[in-house]
Amino acid sequence: MKFFYQFKQSWNKSLSLRIISTTFIVSTVLVTIIGLVLINRVSTGILSAKESSSLTEASSAINEAQKVVTATDTGAGEPTLSVVVDTAVTALAVRAGQSGLYDVLFLASSEISKQGLPERGTNLVSENSVSNELKSRVEQTDKLLWAYTEIKYLDGRNVPGLVVGAPIQINNVGTYSLFLLFPLDKEEETIGIIRSAVLATGIFLIFGLLILVWYLTRSVLAPVRKTANAAEKLRMGLLNERVPVSGEDDLAILAGSFNSMAASIQQQIGQLEQMSRLQKRFVSDVSHELRTPLTTVRMAADVLYESRDQYTGETARAAELLSTQIERFEILLSQLLEISRFDAGVADLSLTSINIKDLIEKTADSLSNLLAKQETPVVITGTAPNIDLDQRRIERVLRNLISNASEYGEGKPIEVEIGSDDDAIAVVVKDKGAGLKPGESSLVFNRFWRADPARARTTGGTGLGLAIALEDARLHSGWLDAWGAPGKGTMFRLTLPRNPEKSLAKSPLSIGVGDDEKLELDMTALQELLMSEQKKNQ
Repeated sequence: MKFFYQFKQSWNKSLSLRIISTTFIVSTVLVTIIGLVLINRVSTGILSAKESSSLTEASSAINEAQKVVTATDTGAGEPTLSVVVDTAVTALAVRAGQSGLYDVLFLASSEISKQGLPERGTNLVSENSVSNELKSRVEQTDKLLWAYTEIKYLDGRNVPGLVVGAPIQINNVGTYSLFLLFPLDKEEETIGIIRSAVLATGIFLIFGLLILVWYLTRSVLAPVRKTANAAEKLRMGLLNERVPVSGEDDLAILAGSFNSMAASIQQQIGQLEQMSRLQKRFVSDVSHELRTPLTTVRMAADVLYESRDQYTGETARAAELLSTQIERFEILLSQLLEISRFDAGVADLSLTSINIKDLIEKTADSLSNLLAKQETPVVITGTAPNIDLDQRRIERVLRNLISNASEYGEGKPIEVEIGSDDDAIAVVVKDKGAGLKPGESSLVFNRFWRADPARARTTGGTGLGLAIALEDARLHSGWLDAWGAPGKGTMFRLTLPRNPEKSLAKSPLSIGVGDDEKLELDMTALQELLMSEQKKNQ
């Protein structure tokens, strides 16, 4: 079983193995069919020629035997039956010659065989060489009959042969049966030589074809493998990798095109990297440069805000708006600085042993004013053991998830579920708001992306919170993923490994819906699509 599994793997992975195996099977079948047809035609031709010549010779020999018997039987001196039989057999033996063209059996018919009449044969040929069926048929006809048989000799020899029989009339005695047995051992030997030659030729052709296919496959696949290896190295970031070009054939054109493509990709990636570096540097520089004037503006805004009671209505309102927007600007600037740290690869962790449930409760308490304003309760279920994590970063992730759920949850309870296994702990934050449209779950972590840009936002988010949360999760070697559906709310799942050195294979908690809910969502989406089409038609 293991052998077949390994062979299946090799078959699926190796194109050359499939080509060579297929060529071997097809060529073997074709050569076998052609060889069998050829051997059959040649054998039939040889045996047909032997049969034709044997029947011609037998017809002449039997006529001569009948004449010899008639002449001997009507001669002077009234010869005995033994003399008649011996004379006929001797004449046929002389006719057969030294080469042993055929052997002779001169047998009494079944009607007179019980009388103890003499029977003769040549070269120790056995009477068992002729079947009883042929003997019976010869006795009942006056025609020449023949059949293929195995000629048996009294000394134990057996050879394939053709037996030809006919009745011989002897006066005052009755009917004798004369059988001429033509050996086919030479023809059989010839057929065997032809069979061996065809077999050897077929094997030579098959192995020659396999060698040719192997050479051609290797010649074609070797450049393709080099191109595939180069492509894999390009995928791994080795942009200087190129394929050697030799010749002017199609494979050389392929290699040249690949090299041109690789050079173009390298150039474009270099340009993009340069633009990215400039962009990141610009964001970092601007963020740092804005901190000093922003601090000054903040101080002035605080003075105005604290003295707002001394101003008229519109001026007081302007002082409040100025303080609020500067606070929002500070949050955006702080997030931009954090993003720039992630981009620069200088973000680090300060790990401490924390109970995740306690951290969630602490985060919810810190958001109590926002939750009270939105009238959104938080329901926490499940427990998990302590885990080493950066409290500041994970608290920032939880704060972002819970505040988003409060903002989009439409005042419905926020469910926070905690789960763990031997490898990881997970936190799922679920709201029961409008949810996400199909395809949006992969976009929510993009920077500055919003599910509904036209929607009024009560908390004035920056669009960077989830992007930073995702980077914080990745910094812990964890996951942060999302799921949502129209009318079913949104779910975010944070998964953190208990051992940062071990990569995660699965999460202790699942997100999404069951089969029944999924069917309901599909039907709802279908109804919405039909209604949209009807409105378009109207």
